[in-house]
Amino acid sequence: GTPYDRVEELAGLIESSGLKAKAFPDLRPAQWSKLIFNATVNAVAALTGLPHDPHFAEEADAGDLGHLVHGLMDEGKAVAAAAGIELHEDPWEMNVLATRRGSAHYPSMLEDVEARRPTEVELITGALVREALRLGVPVPLNTALYRLIKAKEASWELKTGQSKGRQG
Repeated sequence: GTPYDRVEELAGLIESSGLKAKAFPDLRPAQWSKLIFNATVNAVAALTGLPHDPHFAEEADAGDLGHLVHGLMDEGKAVAAAAGIELHEDPWEMNVLATRRGSAHYPSMLEDVEARRPTEVELITGALVREALRLGVPVPLNTALYRLIKAKEASWELKTGQSKGRQG
């Protein structure tokens, strides 16, 4: 059979074990939905110190974080559209549903920032920004968050270097 036939067979085996699985003929729509979601949620959490909680979907007042999250995701959706990708799930809806579940998920990029470890910003937000540049799609919000996280990482090196200099 075709490669997709094998993927469907594998999904069936996984489901027969009691786990959820779904076969996709093209993974790009699901990958892009997840990329946009992760680029936004990880970067915002890393910069605010907030876990992925209801703040990320709140848009009642002008100062609510949900406005920024929505704008970031809209930029990501514009990049996907320019790449010819019809998204599997709407990232904003994924965000709203996740915050309503009340899990207050702690994104990996927030964990990395708190531990002063290098983040995955290049692989997540950076990938989205680079694809936007390639396609000529303006993404000023995503670009700003990408640069801010890179600067935050650079600040750790600077602080480490300064403290070493004072000791010597």
